[in-house]
Amino acid sequence: MSRLTHTDESGRAHMVYTGDKPVQHRTATASGRIEMQPETLRLVAENMMKKGDVLTVAEIAGIQAAKLCGTLIPLCHNIALDQVRVSLEADEKGIAATATVRCSGRTGVEMEALTAVSVALLTVYDMCKAGDKTMVINDVKLITKEKHDIA
Repeated sequence: MSRLTHTDESGRAHMVYTGDKPVQHRTATASGRIEMQPETLRLVAENMMKKGDVLTVAEIAGIQAAKLCGTLIPLCHNIALDQVRVSLEADEKGIAATATVRCSGRTGVEMEALTAVSVALLTVYDMCKAGDKTMVINDVKLITKEKHDIA
């Protein structure tokens, strides 16, 4: 295993210095899902949940979360994001979430994408928990991470 970048020679946590890295176009996509009862899924799909439009609220929450990642996770950098896209889509067992985050910067945006998906799914959970105690959030993962030199 390679040396962890968020620890110094003594093993103490610190924020990584990125000032010497080149500014690059960076993109990351993450996904996850929440499983729920068919009746809960029907209420979400028909926009009949008491708290409102679950999918739209969760997508907005995911966007907000990506923008706040540097505040939520102690060693993350505050990154000026160029774009955050969060989409939620229902299937037969629940709702799948995908987030893609883009920036032009010196460090990647995978934490922002993962945070966006996590908070979007937590928002679905919050908005549906009164009627479904069996929901499970799972499979939150990074799908892709890319960086390209700026021409």
